[in-house]
Amino acid sequence: MDPLFQQTHKQVHEIQSCMGRLETADKQSVHIENEIQASIDQIFSRLERLEILSSKEPPNKRQNARLRVDQLKYDVQHLQTALRNFQHRRHAREQQERQREELLSRTFTTNGTQKKILDIANMLGLSNTVMRLIEKRAFQDKYFMIGTQGSCQTAHFGGRSAGSS
Repeated sequence: MDPLFQQTHKQVHEIQSCMGRLETADKQSVHIENEIQASIDQIFSRLERLEILSSKEPPNKRQNARLRVDQLKYDVQHLQTALRNFQHRRHAREQQERQREELLSRTFTTNGTQKKILDIANMLGLSNTVMRLIEKRAFQDKYFMIGTQGSCQTAHFGGRSAGSS
C-alpha cells in the first residue's frame, strides 16, 4: 500500500504545480487542462485501489491508512474543483472576447432612420424646404456633438492640450 500511496501523493503534488502553470499559460491551457484531467482520473482509480488496500491493513494501522487515503481523496476533489473553476473562467473570458469582437465588427448606420424620418415628414405634408432644414439641423447637431467631445477633452487638461506643459 505504501508505494502506491507515495506514487499517488507525488502525482497530486505534480498536478498542483501544473495548476500553477495553467494560470500563466495562454495558448496551451487546453492541452494542460487535458493532461491535468487525465492525471486526476488516474488518481481516482488509484484511490479506489488504495481504499481496498487500506481495508486489508492490520487493525492497528487501518485507521491511519484510511485517514491518509481520505486526505488524498479530499486533495484530489479540491484539484478537480479548481480545474472546473478555471475552465469556467476561461470559457467566460472567451465568450466575452467573442462578444467584444462581434460588437467591434458591427457597423452602425443612420441611413434607414433618416429615410424613415423623411417618409414620415412626407406623410405629414411637410414641404421640401422644411425637410431640408431638418436635415441641415441634424447635420449641425452631429457636427456640434463631435466638436463638443473634442472641447471636453481639452477642458479636462485645464485648457491645454495633452502634449503641452
